[in-house]
Amino acid sequence: MSTIADHTVIQEQEQPIQTTFNIQEIQDLLPHRYPFALVDRIVDYVPGQKAVGIKNVTMNEPFFQGHIPKMPLMPGVLIVESMAQVGGIILVLLPGMRGKFFAFAGIDKVRFRRRVIPGDQLVMTVELLSFKMNRIAKMQGSGYVDDQLVVQGEMIFSLFE
Repeated sequence: MSTIADHTVIQEQEQPIQTTFNIQEIQDLLPHRYPFALVDRIVDYVPGQKAVGIKNVTMNEPFFQGHIPKMPLMPGVLIVESMAQVGGIILVLLPGMRGKFFAFAGIDKVRFRRRVIPGDQLVMTVELLSFKMNRIAKMQGSGYVDDQLVVQGEMIFSLFE
């Protein structure tokens, strides 16, 4: 609240928290572009805590030409990269971090439970576990297709300057 000269109290309006992001908004936040932009939409975002993102997997993905002919599979490394990009949204929206780039610095305890194929919708939830010295972040991620666990693991990020 604030007061003006005649002591009338004016209620300040709080900005609503944005909880979803379309592809254009994601591209405003992350530097990744085709063919390496691997998040199509953020469907849930809780500031400083978590984000849920979607990757719609289609046969038009360039990696399916060589991985694997006659049995196309989304490479595990790109599944993890998709989760990392969801994590990147959390990081660049932390106070003072907009416009900064966090490099993927490590992965731990990653397990793949099922394959991801054309036509699947990969739904990824990433939670911020820690953020130290405004430089190093640790996150827990999981990905699902049709409510079945596909991947889970921990990711480390480092501010890249």
